Amino acid sequence: MPIVKFIKEKKEIEVPQGANLRSEAIKAGIKLNQAISGVSDGIDDFAKKIPFNCMGNGLCGTCRVLITKGMENTNSMTLREKAKFKYVPVPDPLPCLAYIGNEDTMRLACMTRVNGDIEVESAPALNLFGENFFS
Repeated sequence: MPIVKFIKEKKEIEVPQGANLRSEAIKAGIKLNQAISGVSDGIDDFAKKIPFNCMGNGLCGTCRVLITKGMENTNSMTLREKAKFKYVPVPDPLPCLAYIGNEDTMRLACMTRVNGDIEVESAPALNLFGENFFS
């Protein structure tokens, strides 16, 4: 079974082949949904009453993760992910600066299927000075 290593959380979990990354992270107690650019502190209690995310439908972008190793062990990027990270800046509450320069490795956890070992950085930071920022 594939192993998913969460870098910031310093946690590894074993998941079934083809498992949904967001679902497996939730089962393991790892919070992937971030309100604004990796910031969720202080709104978690409120978020239990009113969700700040699309509940895994690939619409909001709050579960974005950076696949640092093993991108080839995931499914192909979905159309929703391509629209959000590569082509059109889909309106959402998140600054698009978080994925500048990471368009090929940034994924939505809710749209990602794990087919082999991967390393994941949850809540990637803003990339204000990325190599592609001013181009």
